[in-house]
Amino acid sequence: MNEKKIKLTIKGITNNNISLGAFALILCDAELRRIPIIIGAFEAQSIAIALERIHPPRPLTHDLMLTLMNMTGFYLQEVFIYKFENGVFYSEIVMKKDHREIRIDSRTSDAIALALKTKKNIYTTETIMKQCSIVFDESNEILENDNEQFLEEISDDFKDISKFTKQIQKLQKKDIKDRMTKAIADENYELAKIYNDELIRREK
Repeated sequence: MNEKKIKLTIKGITNNNISLGAFALILCDAELRRIPIIIGAFEAQSIAIALERIHPPRPLTHDLMLTLMNMTGFYLQEVFIYKFENGVFYSEIVMKKDHREIRIDSRTSDAIALALKTKKNIYTTETIMKQCSIVFDESNEILENDNEQFLEEISDDFKDISKFTKQIQKLQKKDIKDRMTKAIADENYELAKIYNDELIRREK
């Protein structure tokens, strides 16, 4: 039996100060669980342009992709994030033409940019939500599509992610949960994800 699909919406893009030149794309489901997906500067720019409904004077890569799709008679039906493995999200774009459906493997950032440009839905599985998401309650402020909002800069001691990971491995579970709660309250999603990953590691 196929696993139930979870619909996601985009809450915004923030810059990830832990890794220079990287950004965190924040996806959210109806239960306020959020998934931070790390993307590069070029991908962040493409998604930000799609979020803001900006129409550049010349077609960008994703505009070209959509034009080619339309010329072949296919249209984008949905985007499906179907796997998370070794820190990487795997996605596919689902296209239809008449009664024919095809699925094409895609980078998650490319697939999401196409979904935004065509106003199509983005889905994932409950398994991925349980594995990768950070749970929010109604008291947490929802991040809107403000692409100029940045993550709070963390201290210089934590800019080396490998050093930081070793440091949090020495913490008690309760301390990690408390720090993750504070990171969420500060909307420091990538930092919260690191704490969450450590909790998942300990459960395994």
